[in-house]
Amino acid sequence: MTKSELIGAMAAQAGISKAAAEKALKAFTEGVTNALKKGDKVSLVGFGSFEVTSRAARKGRNPRTGAEIKIKATKVPKFRPGRSLKEAVNS
Repeated sequence: MTKSELIGAMAAQAGISKAAAEKALKAFTEGVTNALKKGDKVSLVGFGSFEVTSRAARKGRNPRTGAEIKIKATKVPKFRPGRSLKEAVNS
């Protein structure tokens, strides 16, 4: 499903215009992004939770040359699905 298909589905299910659904989706994604930037965890009961985890620096290999390279430490956003979402997908 693409972003435009999601907006269309949201508009149809909520009985609102596509423009309003697009604003709602944009507000949701910006809200989650801003919370994660601050280091907060976003929990949507039944759906899942978003959080930021740290990935340690490590050594890797250049697949072309085989030379060892350093990979910097970084922060990574993660999504953990909730029980209701897991059950809906597996039924």
